[in-house]
Amino acid sequence: MLEISGREVLKEEITSLLKDTSGMTKIKGFKEVNGHVQCSRCGTRDRKKRQEAPCTCRNNCYYCINCLQMGKIKACSILYTVKERNQFSLLMEPILTWKGELSKQQEDASTDIIETIRLNEERLIWAVAGAGKTEMIFKGIELALRAKKRVCIASPRVDVCLELAPRLKSAFETVPLAVLYGGSDEPYRYTQLVIATTHQLLRFNQAFDVLIIDEIDAFPFNIDQSLQYAAKKARKENGALLFLSATPSKNMQRSIKLGELKATILPARYHGYPLPQPELIWCGDWQKKIRCQKATGVFFTFLKKNLHKKRRMLIFLPNIVLMQKLASQIKDCFPEAIFTTVYAEDPQRKEKIIDMRQEKYDFLLTTTILERGVTFKDIDVFVLGAEDRTFTESALVQIAGRAGRHRDFPDGMVLFFYYGKTRALKESVRQVKKMNRLARERGLLKKC
Repeated sequence: MLEISGREVLKEEITSLLKDTSGMTKIKGFKEVNGHVQCSRCGTRDRKKRQEAPCTCRNNCYYCINCLQMGKIKACSILYTVKERNQFSLLMEPILTWKGELSKQQEDASTDIIETIRLNEERLIWAVAGAGKTEMIFKGIELALRAKKRVCIASPRVDVCLELAPRLKSAFETVPLAVLYGGSDEPYRYTQLVIATTHQLLRFNQAFDVLIIDEIDAFPFNIDQSLQYAAKKARKENGALLFLSATPSKNMQRSIKLGELKATILPARYHGYPLPQPELIWCGDWQKKIRCQKATGVFFTFLKKNLHKKRRMLIFLPNIVLMQKLASQIKDCFPEAIFTTVYAEDPQRKEKIIDMRQEKYDFLLTTTILERGVTFKDIDVFVLGAEDRTFTESALVQIAGRAGRHRDFPDGMVLFFYYGKTRALKESVRQVKKMNRLARERGLLKKC
């Protein structure tokens, strides 16, 4: 029954080899909690009475609206699960095949992570973008795998999962790895090491001894209670929980100050150069210029300069409509430029990111979908309309963190073009300055 060990599935999701459900734990699709009816899979009370044909149960049935995309949970549904027994194949040595070296800052964080996993505690790793978070979790994962623990690294963003997968495969070459996300072509398989979107955690129940959530502040995890419920349900009651973030929420920061949450703060990048500091540039009514197809103003001046210098760029826009209009404008003004647009539902999103990484484009126009989880070697970063409410403080800090990530190219330019200066804009610059100051005080920056 390894196929559903630690999983929580509907009967129709069980393969023909496991049709005998006698040894499985059965969970009703809905349960009563504090006088309210709640979905057992996602914890939401958002339900809908059936309006279509009557349910086969012949009762006044209803179903969960919130997790409908994972398969319909009805009042008459039964979820099946088998207790996770950590029945893994013997791992080949060396388990950790990564040969790199950690900086002093990374080494200290790695020690804290190992201790957190050993003691089954909770900890936040607050590390600036480009600090090398992935590398510093390797030794902790090795410890867990060696102790027969099941490990999951989860993220709200598919891009982050796809970026992590090859790095984990390279670091643990002999360890079977499952990568779970919506739309994946690979069928589910039982493995000791898992990478998953936080949505996929809805399918687990008391499965993981170690749960690492990367980009804890990213949408939709930061606002979706059902995903937070899923993470709590997927982690074993006595399991370790690690949060990774460059921009933890104000509530998390408050918990740290009150001593309610242990934290390790890494203010410097792995290569020892400071974070590129965003420059705020007033650009007037940029939306009006796009609507009127006027390729004038300070934004186009900088764009022209960068194209002339052959500087590759990520250009962020607050929404798809404005992005597409700007793309049309740029094609007319700079026909020689090689670029494309990318957004969350773009069917070619994965291929475009790969092509950008392989330097096939001069630049990408993008929504906030690329604010985190992607690394390009040598780029500048522009944000047009940085005053838009889409660009929160954390989003702007993450976007700024796309520049200067490579040790050979640590000086990328970050420009925030705005019409009206917002608190988020000012706070994002303040946060970058604060981390650079803290890194300098700790002696973590190279003498330039």
